[in-house]
Amino acid sequence: MLDIVGLLQTEKDAFTRSERALTEIVLADVDSVLKMSIVDLAAEAEVSPPTVTRFCRRLGCDSYADFKVRLAQSRFVGQRYFAPKAGPTSVPEIAQGVVNGIQSIIYETFEQLDFNAVERAAESIVKSNYVLAFGSGGASSMMAGEIETRLFRLGLRVASTDDHQLQLMRVAAAPAGTVIIGFSLSGNNAQLAKTLTVAGEYGLTRVVATRSGSIVSAQADILLPVNWHENTDILRPTPGRYAFLATVDVLAQTVATRLGPSAVASMRRIKHQLVVNRDGDDAQPLGD
Repeated sequence: MLDIVGLLQTEKDAFTRSERALTEIVLADVDSVLKMSIVDLAAEAEVSPPTVTRFCRRLGCDSYADFKVRLAQSRFVGQRYFAPKAGPTSVPEIAQGVVNGIQSIIYETFEQLDFNAVERAAESIVKSNYVLAFGSGGASSMMAGEIETRLFRLGLRVASTDDHQLQLMRVAAAPAGTVIIGFSLSGNNAQLAKTLTVAGEYGLTRVVATRSGSIVSAQADILLPVNWHENTDILRPTPGRYAFLATVDVLAQTVATRLGPSAVASMRRIKHQLVVNRDGDDAQPLGD
């Protein structure tokens, strides 16, 4: 779908004087423009109706009517970004907002955590021959890498990828007994949902951390629901990352606890190498 507003914002400096006049009117009040006829908009910009038509076609629209349809779609999609609410500007205020948001979502995650699902997910991972972790698009790909980091330290065979084609290929080649762990903050990752569908067709166990009721959650054998309220401040990074990190840590420690001595032995070997080659003592974290 063509983002008319985004196109106007990025290309306006390359427009002619008449096109810039039209652009300024549109960006200043999208709702009013949606109610205008082509004659009204032309009069407002002090140009002719044919100039408006040429302007619409330059933007990739077939007509003024098509322009208004696409403008309405663009307006609907980016509602919060047209007139963002004023947020904090000083560093102390920004820091307080960020930290308070993190604290709130951590407590909210605990209250909503499905303990039974975590237990079943941990048991499936402990019994697995191989673990594949999938995520893409930013925070979800970070979660896939994070669970790989948590699990390999426990002596488990695990790999992660954020590439959709590799995810599909790895599922197709995965040996029996493989567990798939999928992450999607939005739950709307259609390509991940497709890969999980294929994994199910091969009989692989699918542990999925995502929003409840989403297309990705529908492909889970074991769903770890992660739901949160997004920021109203569009400039603040999403706190959803911390909800997922908390879920990953709970799952990882549960797996470690169920593995018992074998996990401890693996971690001790890693710590031995870190003490000898990096730290000199064992007071540092198991990594960096």
